[in-house]
Amino acid sequence: MVIGLLSLEIFLPFSHSLKEKRKVMNALKDRFRKKYNIAIAELDFQDKWQRAKLGIITLNSQKGFVDQVLQKILAEAEQGLEAEILRSEIFYF
Repeated sequence: MVIGLLSLEIFLPFSHSLKEKRKVMNALKDRFRKKYNIAIAELDFQDKWQRAKLGIITLNSQKGFVDQVLQKILAEAEQGLEAEILRSEIFYF
């Protein structure tokens, strides 16, 4: 079994409050959960209104499938998000 972790550090330039940040992050998390059947959580910067760090996890018996899902999520986050991805890392366990 292969477990894949995608870590995304995000800058939200148009967010002016924690409430706005929470709205954007919740919409993103709900969309990814429904579309890709993954586990996702905010890992850091909970008190910062223009920064977020997300951890996204998926697992499968094949590493290629895990990598494909995480790459699709990363591409969709880069294109469909009104934010800037500052850093992304993928880890396998």
